[in-house]
Amino acid sequence: MSDPLLTVRDFSVVYDVEPPVEAVKHVTLELQRGEILGLAGESGCGKTTLAYGVQRLLRAPAVITSGSVVFHDASGEHVDLNALDVEQMRRFRWDKISMVFQGAMNALNPVTTIGAQLDDVFLVHRPDMSRLERRAACAKLLDIVAVGRERLRAYPHELSGGMRQRVMIAMALALRPQLMVMDEPTTALDVLVQREILRQISQLRHEFGFSVIFITHDLPLLLEISDRIAVMRAGEIVELAPARQLWEHPQHEYTRKLLASFPRLTGERGVLVR
Repeated sequence: MSDPLLTVRDFSVVYDVEPPVEAVKHVTLELQRGEILGLAGESGCGKTTLAYGVQRLLRAPAVITSGSVVFHDASGEHVDLNALDVEQMRRFRWDKISMVFQGAMNALNPVTTIGAQLDDVFLVHRPDMSRLERRAACAKLLDIVAVGRERLRAYPHELSGGMRQRVMIAMALALRPQLMVMDEPTTALDVLVQREILRQISQLRHEFGFSVIFITHDLPLLLEISDRIAVMRAGEIVELAPARQLWEHPQHEYTRKLLASFPRLTGERGVLVR
């Protein structure tokens, strides 16, 4: 049975430069409650622009030129995100939709402790919480993502890349959102750390029941963790299918080329598709 969390219809974004650039072209998709939706495609195809646009995080010269974005809250309310004013959207973010940005070291404040940065989320969005309640919540978050509460007083540069990414996941989980958008969350991490992060994302998704939009150019990674995958090319979604179906029976030529562009670890040597 269909149980949508987010419905995007005819969504377009243009960069208002000379000449104008159509970054996202009439995208329509539906995210189901509790699913991991992979968003794949080459660099520059519009993946991040789409994710930012849905959350109204885009800055000039990016302009949303068409479309609707409706969030189907667990309370039963249907929220038109394009109709919210700036303050309403600010409160909506992190509370209902959170984001793990690409490059954790750049997303974290280098001169502020991890504890203070986690505390800010509660201070802004949960002003009724006492200082002790906020500190306990921050400690619990670090325990959940296996960083350890003893790191509350640490600065970002004192943590490994994997730990910093876990802190970003903890921050995104702080208010128990229903949707987490993850933009290349394992970029620049070694393979073993990537594996640990992905395993943890899956475990947390099962534990807390949130949905995930996972953005990456790494299609094999998405095949492993996603329920469904949307393939983007030049601002358009050219194929959207369950992960297994997309792997076994890709319908679009671009999807087939993406799959063929990754070398196999076993079998006969083939020709790299460009």
